[in-house]
Amino acid sequence: MKVLITGGSGMVGRALTTNLTADKHEVIILSRSPEWVVGLPPGARAVAWDARTATGWGPLADGADAIVNLAGENLAGSFPFGMRWTKARKERILNSRINAGKAVTEAVQLAKTKPGVVVQASGVNYYGVTRSGDIAEDAPPGDDFLANVCIQWEQASQPVEDHGVRRVVTRSGVILARNEGVLPLFILPFRLFVGGPMGSGKQYVPWIHIEDEVRAIRFLIEQEETRGIYNLAAPEAVQNKDFGKAIGWALSRPSFFPTPAFFFKAAFGETATMILDGLKIIPKRLVDAGFEFKFPQIKPALRDLLGAS
Repeated sequence: MKVLITGGSGMVGRALTTNLTADKHEVIILSRSPEWVVGLPPGARAVAWDARTATGWGPLADGADAIVNLAGENLAGSFPFGMRWTKARKERILNSRINAGKAVTEAVQLAKTKPGVVVQASGVNYYGVTRSGDIAEDAPPGDDFLANVCIQWEQASQPVEDHGVRRVVTRSGVILARNEGVLPLFILPFRLFVGGPMGSGKQYVPWIHIEDEVRAIRFLIEQEETRGIYNLAAPEAVQNKDFGKAIGWALSRPSFFPTPAFFFKAAFGETATMILDGLKIIPKRLVDAGFEFKFPQIKPALRDLLGAS
């Protein structure tokens, strides 16, 4: 296969590239600074793009087996001082996603031989923060900032379907990876022996192991009957208090020191919703399609990532 990945230098993009090239597939990473994308495995290369148009790279979409659109400004920002959602950051978060989707759409429109599939990244934030019960893919969207971002993110590449291209939208939960992403932030208090519930502790953490995130994307690329929305979150939904207990177990640390919600709100402002709010997301369509999780439960996942015996 020939697979193009926008945002391919990020955590998920690099893991997906490693997975694909291990099976001798060709991977082209689209980056605004390709000279900074180093250490790529054999079979992968970086190509420049402006993250807004198909200029320069568009012909690569012609005959591609898949385009995976992961591009977008980091929601969490840089810890600790760059995490707040200022007006300018909100605009960058939204525009980076809309512009990337438009660029992919333009490339598909120009391609004589259309790509086999466009995989459009999104997030479980689509569903908002205020509903209870199991949340499957048919649930309506929320109305907060992140929900609005996800709605417009998904819509940006929707026109590729008008050109007969199969499109898959992956609404991912919290992606857990060793030494990167959000997991190091979650485990820091535990390493200092002050870990515990965050806020009420009752909010759900819709998590997924990085390996299952990559395996699910690969599955959706290869299974030609799949299309539409898929929640990428492990079947075992856990509340924050239980997530903390699992981290404590994996690190052999206590997990009973609560951090009140006002601390996160004072420190991070509106961004604190990423920690204090969460829904019980279920991957109904992914499981129904036949995908099998390698890490369906939180303790084995953390044992793999954190090295618990």
